[in-house]
Amino acid sequence: MPELPEVETTRRGIAPHVVGRRVVRIDVYDSRLRWPVPADLDARMRGRTIDRVDRRSKYLLFHAGDAALLVHLGMTGTLRVFREPPPRRTHDHVDIVLDDGTLLRYHDPRRFGAMLWLAAPRDGHPLLDSLGPEPFDAAFDATYLWRTTRSRRAAIKLALMDNRVVTGVGNIYANEALFRAGIHPGTRANRLSKARLARLVDAVRDVLQAAIAKGGSTLRDYVGSDGASGYFQLDYFVYGREGSACRVCGGTIRQTRQGGRSSFYCVNCQRR
Repeated sequence: MPELPEVETTRRGIAPHVVGRRVVRIDVYDSRLRWPVPADLDARMRGRTIDRVDRRSKYLLFHAGDAALLVHLGMTGTLRVFREPPPRRTHDHVDIVLDDGTLLRYHDPRRFGAMLWLAAPRDGHPLLDSLGPEPFDAAFDATYLWRTTRSRRAAIKLALMDNRVVTGVGNIYANEALFRAGIHPGTRANRLSKARLARLVDAVRDVLQAAIAKGGSTLRDYVGSDGASGYFQLDYFVYGREGSACRVCGGTIRQTRQGGRSSFYCVNCQRR
């Protein structure tokens, strides 16, 4: 599933091509996404100018006047920019055609993504209202994380992946951040000191910044807006490396299950 670095990479790749451009039309070939694409999406967006493209957690927001198009890539979704679009493939579900001929194409084999119209995004939306701070916001600091986790007996990795605590830190980057901070993923969140949480905040930011710089991770379907794969997966310390030697200490990388997801850790470098 695309996580924050992949969505941010997509946003940065798309924005220069769409900001300031007017929507000529929207062609919806298959509206059966996680939630149905609104039947009147073309009528609502046609003629509007895209003012900016923001990211909130793993959602993209295409602002057009006082409204916005919300896009989520789901598990296998991609948004590609084309000047001369190739013939449509299976699972090409939506085309957004702009006034300079640019085409923005949404492709999603599993159809777990979403395209929804927000008539007044300033008034909030159920998908956005419960989100915690962004990892790069000043509000996400050791004091906030310490205060938020005092009543949490759950493992710190599960807390990191809770969008109500901090947004957009998915499974891959939670594993990698915990390794960099030297924290075992199974450590109870309320047992961590403020000093260790400060290291974790820094590690979350560091790993996300590094991933964004390398275009995110491509494990299966993800490609950026230009069709290029990300390559941060080449720099993983623990994710997907069970049984391998730790790149820092030479110890063994182990795997366990938490909340239905795989967790990876070094037996020496990460402590409870």
